[in-house]
Amino acid sequence: MAEVLPYGRQSVDESDVAAVAAVLRGDWLTTGPAVDRFEADLAAWTGAPAVAVTSGTAALHVAYAAAGVGQGDEVVCSPMTFVATAACAALRGARVVFADVEDETLTLDPAAVATTARTRVVAAVDYAGHPADYDALRRVQGDALLLADAAHSVGGTWRGRPVGSLADLTTFSFFPTKNLTTGEGGAVVSADPALLARARRFRNHGLVRDRAEQRFPDEGGWHQEVHEFGLNYRLPDVLCALGSSQLRRLPAFKARRAAVAERYRDGLADLPGLRLPTRRPEADPVWHLYAVRVLEGRRRALYDHLRAAGIGVQVNYVPAYWHPVFADLGYRRGLCPVAERFYAEQLSLPLFPDLADADVDRVIAAVRAFFGA
Repeated sequence: MAEVLPYGRQSVDESDVAAVAAVLRGDWLTTGPAVDRFEADLAAWTGAPAVAVTSGTAALHVAYAAAGVGQGDEVVCSPMTFVATAACAALRGARVVFADVEDETLTLDPAAVATTARTRVVAAVDYAGHPADYDALRRVQGDALLLADAAHSVGGTWRGRPVGSLADLTTFSFFPTKNLTTGEGGAVVSADPALLARARRFRNHGLVRDRAEQRFPDEGGWHQEVHEFGLNYRLPDVLCALGSSQLRRLPAFKARRAAVAERYRDGLADLPGLRLPTRRPEADPVWHLYAVRVLEGRRRALYDHLRAAGIGVQVNYVPAYWHPVFADLGYRRGLCPVAERFYAEQLSLPLFPDLADADVDRVIAAVRAFFGA
């Protein structure tokens, strides 16, 4: 039987290993110079200062806390995302208002966004690596903050501006299948000093160490205070060293992902049973997913066919409000018809930097065999 081909996988080489080993031989394992270096390296890519955290989910939780999301607030959210985008807002006590996506990019549709006096955040998601239309979203955000869930899109641009500089707050994920990895890890990016300070504080238990900000500054040199609750979301030096090393390889990762996407397009474009992903001319995406649409109700059959052939396809994602936790809160199917139609057809083909051309051709051949082409 042919080797099982995963739909996503990290790319780690000897330069990454050496970067991690150097930290292990040093004096710091956590909250040391590698954290500062990784945050600076990430800021150079994103155009705004960064706060490293333990996961993409942690990044969302930190961002919503920095935005002041709390009981009684509303957060407008795309349903075409991993559930954490919505769940972290709900965990802060907010009511999540799902707005539909655009059929072309599967990103939040500005025309579907309706804000109220209670809307604290509008949360867009850069689905599959394609940036949302943040210029249009700016025009409809009202008094709310604009958040970019860029778990899929680090390294991408929209109208020449880097992902990370397009919204008030941007969150990243560095899970192994993402565009670069720290093992587990994530980051919050913002050009707003106040938002950034709140994010840094929430990441570290809410501790206040600056004597100028303390209520009891004369307690002693050891003194630290908590003014608002936070959590320990600190990303250790070991993983930040891996992140800095991976960022140096991000241009190569991006180029290879684009080449794989182009090879899929060349090999599958003539199949009438598939609709292939597109990109807008304003976008320079990082192809995190290659999400095809399988027409005429055949998605499940193609999924089973490819899995049986040892090809690790995936479905990304169940609309967030279909999860029972949201259904139990009263959310009903039919809320976002564009997202639901897409989910019924969506299938992610294998895509990662170390995917060889022969592996891409193997996937193409298996898909074509299913359609009898």
